[in-house]
Amino acid sequence: MNATGGDRMPGGRLTLDDRRRIADWLVEGVGYAEIGRRLGRPTSTVSREVARNGGPGGYRADGAQRAAGRRSPRRTIGPAGGVPAGTAEAVGTDSEQTRALLERLATALAATGLPRMPARVFTCLLTADTDSRTAAELVRLLRVSPASISKAIGYLEAMDLVGRRLDPSGRREQYFIDDDVWFRAWRSDTGAHAEVAEAARRGIELLGPGSAAAERLERMRGFFGRLSDHMGDGGVTAAVAGDALTMVAALVHAGAPRTEADLAQALGWEPDRAAAALGTLDRRPEIADPLQLVRTPAGAWTLGLRPERLTPAQREALHRSPRP
Repeated sequence: MNATGGDRMPGGRLTLDDRRRIADWLVEGVGYAEIGRRLGRPTSTVSREVARNGGPGGYRADGAQRAAGRRSPRRTIGPAGGVPAGTAEAVGTDSEQTRALLERLATALAATGLPRMPARVFTCLLTADTDSRTAAELVRLLRVSPASISKAIGYLEAMDLVGRRLDPSGRREQYFIDDDVWFRAWRSDTGAHAEVAEAARRGIELLGPGSAAAERLERMRGFFGRLSDHMGDGGVTAAVAGDALTMVAALVHAGAPRTEADLAQALGWEPDRAAAALGTLDRRPEIADPLQLVRTPAGAWTLGLRPERLTPAQREALHRSPRP
């Protein structure tokens, strides 16, 4: 039995109670992988839930529950025993209303950088009332050539956005979008953001701290670093963040550089715990904002001000200001 998720088997729909727990844990800084473990669900379920309901900073349990209710299928039988007008079944995949919806979704995806034809094909697969479509169906729906479909599918496969398989007869290929597509896209972006942050950090080391260029790179590194941390599975738990802030308080109180061993001894911590707290501050500088962890040439640790918080003009003005 899961200690926090009860004995519910994973795979069912998230409840309002689940969503409230997710919201609370996000505020505490718990990562998606840990949230999934506590709920007894895959990490991808948590990441998709948060991504489509405002992201880590905008997730609200009640709003997510209402949105889930709107997404749930509601097949109401009309007087003649059919599905009422207005549903996907009544509209049909060939209707002008459906085509307008497909084009609107494709235009929105194209605005994110996806080429137009792959965006149209992806939208057709996304809105299919079955779990896949064949090339012939895509040609008929989009009214384009088979070569255009083949090229678009190749592009989407290269991005890991669609998959293909043979139909039960073994004669035709079917194209589909699996449940983890958004999580894979999310993780792909996360890796790119982390690479940008790392490149900016190396640029700061090369240019030297304090220059205008280094300050711009620091702002860039901080922005993409935060994106990467929020989107990845490496979230900081409340306990780890608490240790990191205790380490900040210790360094402020010390008023001078201290070695890792000195800090561990003064705080009464095991060496691994002190090392983890310092590592968190080094990896997640926003925790100590507006301060930042600084390592001296001798290998000790101290604190300094984050350079992006004040412009060179502001620093100069403060130095010129008369002291009371």
